[in-house]
Amino acid sequence: MNSNKKLLSAVVQNLLLVIYAIFALFPLIWMVILTFKPDTQMYTTTFVFNPTLDNYKEVLFNSDYISYMIDSLIVSGGAVIVSVVAGVPAAYALARYNFPKKEDIAFQILSFKFAPEILVVLPLFMIFQKLRIYDTHFGLIWVYQLISMPLLIWVVRGYFEDISVEIEHAAQVDGYTWYQIFFKMLIPLIKPGLVSSALLAFIFAWNSFTFPLILAGTNVQPITVAITKFLGTDSAHYGQLAVAATVSALPAIIFALCIQKHLVRGLSFGAVKG
Repeated sequence: MNSNKKLLSAVVQNLLLVIYAIFALFPLIWMVILTFKPDTQMYTTTFVFNPTLDNYKEVLFNSDYISYMIDSLIVSGGAVIVSVVAGVPAAYALARYNFPKKEDIAFQILSFKFAPEILVVLPLFMIFQKLRIYDTHFGLIWVYQLISMPLLIWVVRGYFEDISVEIEHAAQVDGYTWYQIFFKMLIPLIKPGLVSSALLAFIFAWNSFTFPLILAGTNVQPITVAITKFLGTDSAHYGQLAVAATVSALPAIIFALCIQKHLVRGLSFGAVKG
């Protein structure tokens, strides 16, 4: 009797999880369905329609969509690389060294992440014009540090703080230099956190809309801004818009699947620490 109750409970729990998963994923499922719908059947809500690949052909082969994706990869990837190169040493300094107003500086760095982009984008526009970096990859990579670096610094700082400083002292006694300790011992230990924070930083940079909308023009067009081109002034091609949005989500998904092992470990680190 108890086994039957346990079986029934497990079936009910799994059924509820499946229902919730369908509910949570339905917007994505519906967007994928829209990619196969012709414009004449776009406003029907039934699942019965004549599927077509015309939307994919129009977006991928008859537009500059691929160049927009390349721009996004260059800008977002470059922003993450710069954040890692500059952010990891900064996180180590905040974790290991004591200096005046350390916590104030750390909080100030974190506040950049939560500052409204529209608040700073107009002054940045004037600065970009003066420095002649408006509508360039370098300019967007630079400004994307406001999005990617604060998160990476705070996550990686926590990992450095969880590593005992005695490990570094013991390695110094054994004759290792600071650079050997940092790159051969500490970096492998913080790898899960570094990978997970780098992926999140990439996603935030990839999804940025306000900065590229104001600080880029014709030479550099990230996908978040370029997608709006499929919304015409007199008509909207929702099937093509759905294709553009669906394909633009693939890089982040692919990266997450490739680093899944480190990502799960990095996001769950410390959950059972007591």
